[in-house]
Amino acid sequence: MTMQSVVRSLQVLEAVAAHQPVGVAELSRRLELPKSTVQRGLLTLAEAGWLEPAGQPEGEPTRWALGPAARRLARGHDREINLREAALGPMQALRDETNETIHLAVSDGLSWVVLVERMDSTQAVRTFNELGTRTPMHATSTGLSMLAHYPAGRVDAVIAEGLATYSPTTIDDPDELRAELRRIRKRGYAINLRSYRPQVAAVGAAILDRAGEPVAGLCISMPDSRYQRRLVPHWGELVRKAATDIAGRLV
Repeated sequence: MTMQSVVRSLQVLEAVAAHQPVGVAELSRRLELPKSTVQRGLLTLAEAGWLEPAGQPEGEPTRWALGPAARRLARGHDREINLREAALGPMQALRDETNETIHLAVSDGLSWVVLVERMDSTQAVRTFNELGTRTPMHATSTGLSMLAHYPAGRVDAVIAEGLATYSPTTIDDPDELRAELRRIRKRGYAINLRSYRPQVAAVGAAILDRAGEPVAGLCISMPDSRYQRRLVPHWGELVRKAATDIAGRLV
């Protein structure tokens, strides 16, 4: 497929989303494209699951609507918006309680998490990650907290992809990782002490849906100079309660 045909297919997809259910003639008029070009775009998108014929009386021209692939994408976008809206209040309360940076991350592919929201510490020295930053699941507290609640098959798949070593404290041994995941499930939170980034520590907990499946990870992130082992249980309880609060706000 050429770049021009890709662009035209995307134009067709956007037009259907805006005017569904809609037929070829109307799309051709709105896009100022030949009917044959529009029809090719519709069939290509339908084959990939982005569009599907809308219900119409027998004998009438086919009208088109968004297909299952587009609906899945929309639901995922809506879930992320709902998650962020549900998380903002508890994240701010957690930041105010600790005056450390609070991160909210969701899974990104099999073995990564991506930062989708952040509440910054007001202290001069603080940790910082840009929104959209991807980090390895097995080397971060948000990722580990989520991984601890995934089925064993998902954990095995992450291990099969390889446990890269980022620092002397990264868990890169499969048996050690499985043992740590058991500990995380028991205590309710995960610990990252310079496991991925130097001089960064974090304590994180998973946000679980009603079925007990992880939908996100929440963490308190701090410079390792402010990490105090004696405070870890306190931080762990704070982040676990905040994660539970967020889960209760999800619809």
